[in-house]
Amino acid sequence: MKTGILTALGGLMLAGAAMANDTSAVLEAGGLVYTRQDEVEMLSEDLFISQDEVRVDYVFKNQGKADLETLVAFPMPEISGAPDFNAALDDFEHDNFMGFTVSQDGQSIEPQLQQRVKVGNIDMTEEVRSKGVSLLPLSQKTRDEIAKLPPEVQKDWETRGLILNSAYDLENPVAPEYDAVWTLDTVYWWRTTFPAGKEVKVHHSYKPSVGGTVAITFVSEEPENEQLDIYRDRYCIDDDFYKVAAKLEKQQNYETGNYYYEKWLSYILTTGANWAGPIGNFKLTVDKGDTRNFISFCGENVRKVGPTTFEMTATDFFPDKDLQILLLAPAN
Repeated sequence: MKTGILTALGGLMLAGAAMANDTSAVLEAGGLVYTRQDEVEMLSEDLFISQDEVRVDYVFKNQGKADLETLVAFPMPEISGAPDFNAALDDFEHDNFMGFTVSQDGQSIEPQLQQRVKVGNIDMTEEVRSKGVSLLPLSQKTRDEIAKLPPEVQKDWETRGLILNSAYDLENPVAPEYDAVWTLDTVYWWRTTFPAGKEVKVHHSYKPSVGGTVAITFVSEEPENEQLDIYRDRYCIDDDFYKVAAKLEKQQNYETGNYYYEKWLSYILTTGANWAGPIGNFKLTVDKGDTRNFISFCGENVRKVGPTTFEMTATDFFPDKDLQILLLAPAN
């Protein structure tokens, strides 16, 4: 996606990525992934993003002379039980933790589920399954099932790096409490056919991961501001937006709860380049959710179309950069 600028003094901007106390990283997801097809064109993509929902409507056309069957996939973000995994996730207990749904030409599709357990680069899926343990590393069910494993299996898994004993008492011996620390790779996939010379409409939606931190981290009085440089590149922050953020930072009052903090959303756009040629007609709608929020993201010819919504349109669009959205939102 070509870099552009969106500014707003009256409440238009959202905020970027940082590591700080009480920080949750955003889990990156995006559109559908297809085996590259040189005869199938994406005639249009209509993308809507808010903190509550991502909706995408595609129109494809097979320009070839024969029907084409292909595999379609939706890669979910990787999740991990490792202690340093601190990403924004609302659902720890279900395989479809982002509420992904898909339909084609108005007919709902029930996709296949592929899950792989990894420790480093080693696949340990069958080992976990063979012991009857859920693959979800953050699930309470998984924790309970690990606790019921024979001690020799627990020790073996601890040696392999699948689990970690989090129980510790300097004074007295305590019973072990094991947490899953593996990484789970989840992909939904299905087969589909593009009839020769016909348009195919595909719709999918899911609940995005919304990361954030309880501060405005890119405002500084120091002459060297590396965090601001990162944000300018990632979210296309301009001088006007920075001035607004600096003013908000001076007014922060954490004791009374009157302060602004950062929220982050992302969408992997670059998978849209897997088709024959560019995207014919591309439309992006971003909803900042509250008129008091401020928002910034990269785009060209972005215009405000509602109290909280912004729109960008392009023809023959080639996505060469993923979409990162920064929100500054009031705590109260």
